Amino acid sequence: MVPWRGYYAILDLTSELVRDVDAACARALRRLAAGPCCLQVRAKGASAADLLALGRALLPLARSVGVPLCINDRLDVALALGADFVHLGQDDLPLGAARRVAGGRLGIGISTHTRADVEAALAGGADYLGFGPIHATATKTNPDPVVGLTALAEICRVAAPVPVVAIGGITLEGVGAVAEAGAAAAALISAVDRAADPAQAGRAVNHAFGVASGVAVGVPAPIPR
Repeated sequence: MVPWRGYYAILDLTSELVRDVDAACARALRRLAAGPCCLQVRAKGASAADLLALGRALLPLARSVGVPLCINDRLDVALALGADFVHLGQDDLPLGAARRVAGGRLGIGISTHTRADVEAALAGGADYLGFGPIHATATKTNPDPVVGLTALAEICRVAAPVPVVAIGGITLEGVGAVAEAGAAAAALISAVDRAADPAQAGRAVNHAFGVASGVAVGVPAPIPR
């Protein structure tokens, strides 16, 4: 079982930033400095070649501080890279097919938005669940309906002991309620990206979950955000 708790970091990148490896790595280092339980690379629209090239730069950074690396959507890239996890959405390769292709070489997380999604992912042996959006979010062009904290608490009970990562519109002020609802971790994108100090924002998420955080990562300055 995935022993995750606290800040689940998502590096949300444009296709242009994926190709700017130095700038993307600088962003990643700021997230890693918070001591997240995982670092996911999400780059909608990036080519497989560009994502693989970036992943090859990010993997040793994550490994050096003991943080698993997850690739969003692209099972092919995750396998070619030797990533620790792939995260699949409801419109991506189905979990059963992904399991057959992966052959046990990495863990698989599944995005879920309804009780039916959750039950299907659990039946298929997902290693962890993303569940949301908990609140309204601006990081997706076509977001799913808001689920809220009450549904989150129910899903956490249903899914146990499989970890549930809450996502969608979560603020630093509201992350404590997410932890109280039973989530194993929380993924904050906008709240961290827009923070004056993203590393400190990530540490605040860990604090809400009762997790000590902070790792010795050499962060160059200035840091693009």
